[in-house]
Amino acid sequence: MLFAGSQLSGQQKNKHPVVRTPTNGWEDRQYWLAQMDRMARPVIRSLAHDSLRINMPTAVSVHIDNKESRQKVAYLEVLGRTLSGMAPWLQLEGGTPGEIQLREQYRQWVLEGLQHALDTASRDFMRFDLAGQQLVDASFLAFAFVRAPWLWEHLDTISRQRLVASIKTTRRFKPAFSNWLLFAAMNEAFLAKYGYEWDPMRVDFAMMQLEQWYRGDGMYSDGPGFAFDYYNSYVIHPYLAAISELMATKTNAYRDLAPKIYKRNERYAVILERLINTDGTYPALGRSIIYRAAAFHHLADMAWRHKLPAQLPPAGVRCALTAVIRKTLESATTYTKNGWLTIGLYGSQPGLGDSYNNSGSPYLCMSVFLPLGLPPEDVFWSAPPAKWSAQQIWSGEDFPNDHSVP
Repeated sequence: MLFAGSQLSGQQKNKHPVVRTPTNGWEDRQYWLAQMDRMARPVIRSLAHDSLRINMPTAVSVHIDNKESRQKVAYLEVLGRTLSGMAPWLQLEGGTPGEIQLREQYRQWVLEGLQHALDTASRDFMRFDLAGQQLVDASFLAFAFVRAPWLWEHLDTISRQRLVASIKTTRRFKPAFSNWLLFAAMNEAFLAKYGYEWDPMRVDFAMMQLEQWYRGDGMYSDGPGFAFDYYNSYVIHPYLAAISELMATKTNAYRDLAPKIYKRNERYAVILERLINTDGTYPALGRSIIYRAAAFHHLADMAWRHKLPAQLPPAGVRCALTAVIRKTLESATTYTKNGWLTIGLYGSQPGLGDSYNNSGSPYLCMSVFLPLGLPPEDVFWSAPPAKWSAQQIWSGEDFPNDHSVP
């Protein structure tokens, strides 16, 4: 095995084997599993042992004025972002014996960790009513349950009740007039999915307002003004896709809007794939760049949901994302000596942080691992290695031209 996840002892949990450069889909998958395990293990294992607050570093962005308040919300932040990214893999069954063993370990840890997070008697109890930021991270936790019904089905009854009450608690926060509208909508979508009372107005306001913010060629503005950053991928497209698909099972209100969203999903996936350079680098533009590979959250989400457009072969996307993962994680300062992600894009670069970043923020990059929710025999993993667009173009191969969409 190229990862030793379930065999690691407590003392060894931050020591990981050197991984060879992948040469085929099987090795790509083992590499992804090893990197996901390395990233998630300190978070999920600590929470399972009711020691997240003890083990998690208190690093915050150098630009933060009120460091104490930002650290208070870091625990829900790291949980929601980590679990949202690995949810499809937790939902999956099968794989090699080693992968199955690793998944069973994480399933156990996640269920134990959620119990601690929702139990007022636990050291790692997480309040959802401390600050508006918790509307954001409650939604990532809700997104995890939307992506992985297995979690809901195996969560104990008391923890379910506590989770629903906690999600509802975030209704007290008024979302910013931006992508935050989608966070409120996702929380309601979660409630709707599992048969609880939900607020159609919070969903409708988000869906209708984002339609007003569509700027063309697959891109939305994040609020009234447009900024060239990765929020279309961090949040907007994955959330719109999931909410519209889920709402289709509850209402016909978005029957005419859904095809538009899907067409834009496809176009923005093409744009993202074109942004990946031949070596896995990409333009370091806009705020929240310390989310690393989450810049390709949408591309990974489209691959996992089998929604990639025809011009993006799954094997090419797999190889492109592998290059991104490798590039964004290869620096010796990507992790602290205790195995926690640092604030930065290529290693520790605190100057790249934003005023809202804390030690939980970088874990949004777990979203790049969504395709691990596809079985090993899926074409995404089983097809031979393929060049992605930048590699084909910059090696001199002929290539189809590019066109915008309305």
